[in-house]
Amino acid sequence: MGKRKYTHVDEYESVILQMREEGKTRREIAEHLGLTMKQIKGWINRYNRRQRRLASGIPPKPKGRPRKRPLSGEEEYKKEIARLQMENQLLRDFLQFTERM
Repeated sequence: MGKRKYTHVDEYESVILQMREEGKTRREIAEHLGLTMKQIKGWINRYNRRQRRLASGIPPKPKGRPRKRPLSGEEEYKKEIARLQMENQLLRDFLQFTERM
């Protein structure tokens, strides 16, 4: 199995759309750009889906992991208190285990 080749098809968006307006087939577009027909078919399907969602008023979802929101002052104190309580309990258990308490 060879290494998978990745091409940023989105870079060819304007060319693909122009060729589609001219009435070119997916096969002709793929041959012209040196891509596979599967890549062109997938890109066109994703593009059409994105356009339908935008037309119906559904905003595009952001990609990747959501950003962490900064903690407010009260939330930060609660988190610190919980951490200290956990640490305190851990030290108590350790002292009890070593029979020093």
